[in-house]
Amino acid sequence: MTRNSAKSPAFPQALLRWYDAHARDLPWRVGPKARQAGARPDPYAVWLSEIMLQQTTVATVGPRYLDFLTRWPDVNAMAAAAQDDILGEWAGLGYYARARNLHKCAVTVASDHNGVFPDTEESLRALPGIGAYTAAAIAAIAFDRRAIVIDGNIERVVTRLYAIETPLPAAKPEIREKLEAIWPAKRSGDFAQALMDLGAGLCRPKAPMCLLCPISSHCAAFKAGTQEQLPVKAAKKAKPNRIGAVFALTNAKGEMLFERRPETGLLGGMLGLPGTDWKERPNGDIFNAAPADADWEKTGEATHTFTHFHLTLDVYAAPAPKGFRRARDQQWLDPHEARLPTVMKKAVGAAL
Repeated sequence: MTRNSAKSPAFPQALLRWYDAHARDLPWRVGPKARQAGARPDPYAVWLSEIMLQQTTVATVGPRYLDFLTRWPDVNAMAAAAQDDILGEWAGLGYYARARNLHKCAVTVASDHNGVFPDTEESLRALPGIGAYTAAAIAAIAFDRRAIVIDGNIERVVTRLYAIETPLPAAKPEIREKLEAIWPAKRSGDFAQALMDLGAGLCRPKAPMCLLCPISSHCAAFKAGTQEQLPVKAAKKAKPNRIGAVFALTNAKGEMLFERRPETGLLGGMLGLPGTDWKERPNGDIFNAAPADADWEKTGEATHTFTHFHLTLDVYAAPAPKGFRRARDQQWLDPHEARLPTVMKKAVGAAL
């Protein structure tokens, strides 16, 4: 394939024609037919979906997005909500810093922008929790700005289209350069979503459906028969294992003692069981981290995999000793009703 073959006007137009006929029906999307009829995306809905979709699948986000939208239908409603409510609704979606920044961003838009999202990449990036990718996605999809959007699906499509053999993530600058050359001035948001849909539906990681692809005639990897070998990814490092212990103290009402985790770090601001730090090797007497001097009994383990490590928590349970008083940052809650991150749900299950 010559360097200019994918630059021709036929390439983006062919992809947009395919998107017009085959766009995914997603709850946060204004599809091409609706856009042609005059409908425009709600920037709040685009922002909310993009934050939720970071490191999370479309299948997982779909119903949770609708729950969020029902509870907080606009940015002013979310800004007025308590952060604890946002964190509680976020439970199970991971990366809880995103939920804290979701609330901070809503407050900033409501207070500093009169409830109206700014419409340029630069101004969007100034908001809490919005990085380069998210700013480009909102600018393109919500405001149809010519912003270069690059997610994992788009990386795969472009890597194959140009037969880029540089391993990811080192190939990112080259991918951006190629996209800069072909990105249309009009229908920028549709073009971004067309690339996403192509990667999700046809240009899949394994067994890509090249014969159905609207741009396969422009694809260097397809012509060379190397599409399943691309993109090349740098070898992943093995995830380390960390261990720790948590302590489930219960009172006469069957309530369990929880405490708020620090705002910074993993699961920041979320409720959890008191416990030790998470380390690769045990360090000192774990019972120094227990909330009380009680008859602790090991009831099981809770295992969980985070992005950068595997975690195993030993779970200990005990009834609260007579005269026990909780600390100021602790609270008694029904363990079945507490809004907890996934790893703490597992630990509570082991305790019960």
